[in-house]
Amino acid sequence: MHTLPADPSLIDSRQAAWRLLATLGLVVLGNSSMYIVSVVLPAVQTEFGVGRADASLPYTLMMICLGLGGLITGRLADRHGLVPVLWIGALAVCGGFVWAGMSGSIWAFGLAHGLMGLIGSSSTFAPLMADTALWWNRRRGIAVAICASGNYIAGTIWPPIVQHGVETLGWRQTYILLGIFCGTGMLLLATRMRQRPPLVTGTPGTTSTSAAPVDRSRPFGLQPLRAQALLFVAGMACCVAMSMPQVHIVAYCTDLGFGAARGAEMLSLMLASGIVSRLVFGVISDRIGGIRTLLLGSMLQGVALLMFLPFDGMVPLYIVSAMFGLFQGGIVPAYAIIIREHFDPKEAGARVGAVIMATLLGMALGGWMSGWVFDVTGSYHAAFLNGIAWNLLNLCIASWLFWRVRQAERFGTP
Repeated sequence: MHTLPADPSLIDSRQAAWRLLATLGLVVLGNSSMYIVSVVLPAVQTEFGVGRADASLPYTLMMICLGLGGLITGRLADRHGLVPVLWIGALAVCGGFVWAGMSGSIWAFGLAHGLMGLIGSSSTFAPLMADTALWWNRRRGIAVAICASGNYIAGTIWPPIVQHGVETLGWRQTYILLGIFCGTGMLLLATRMRQRPPLVTGTPGTTSTSAAPVDRSRPFGLQPLRAQALLFVAGMACCVAMSMPQVHIVAYCTDLGFGAARGAEMLSLMLASGIVSRLVFGVISDRIGGIRTLLLGSMLQGVALLMFLPFDGMVPLYIVSAMFGLFQGGIVPAYAIIIREHFDPKEAGARVGAVIMATLLGMALGGWMSGWVFDVTGSYHAAFLNGIAWNLLNLCIASWLFWRVRQAERFGTP
């Protein structure tokens, strides 16, 4: 299929809006596997006769591969265009689901999810975020926010659908049908992405809350490598904490006797609230800057995690799940804003990619670690406390970086 030439007049156009709608659909379909693996976790654990930690490994492997895959599919899209990457991703999503549905062991099930993360989901993650940014100028922020919200929309609609399929058809048949549906949908939507992005001649200004000029050669007054390392650790820490409710809420509800269906509904509510959170935090970050947004999000996420400890009734868990979604949705996008505000713009792509990889590794590590803590202690309270500890690490780093920004503003030095 031939790629259509670039046309600068298409920036902020009606065609850009239709393309954004197709992009949103691709993200929803391509990221389906990120959230439904937690829905089938109890059934898979029972069928394969493994512990909670081993049953969490497919999610861990998928998230690691998703982080690595973003680098691969992003480069392929730069060299060969978006459509071939999306086609390969569609085949990987379809094949991964079918393979998982026919797997005979937890390891085969995990490798199938690794394939979906490495080639499937990753094709609808970093490449589509980068593509969306090139199609919008005046409304670039909200457009990218809509694209980024696609994975939360996937987390909102797919868990209850898959849970119904598990109860009526079984998890294997549900996986196979979902793979065929998502793969076919991605192939069809990919045909809407033939047009090359317009040539953007300017970039919108970024809002800065600093009273002092920023020395981008020394972000936060630090060597760039040290500042990058701190953001890497912060990104991993916040997402280790974030993964605890997202990966284990279904199993937690099953253990409490509420059933997997109620847990799937709570996960759906959590991620639906995350959509609202992501858009609201986008507006907030334009006003207060990236580091303040990260600090605010980290504090609120810690509060939500603490709320899981005293409340284990069904209605309170619905409320706390919604709170958690509302409080944490803006954390990950804040890292991209921080890098844009404090680092050399010429290095922004690589640095954002590295921090996003850290967040995905954190989700992977946290999903497995929470299961391991549960196996060792027999308690999800201990797993929540583990998540709170990691969130505290993120909060400490964000607070220290914020303090350095305040010092620079106060004294007019980097």
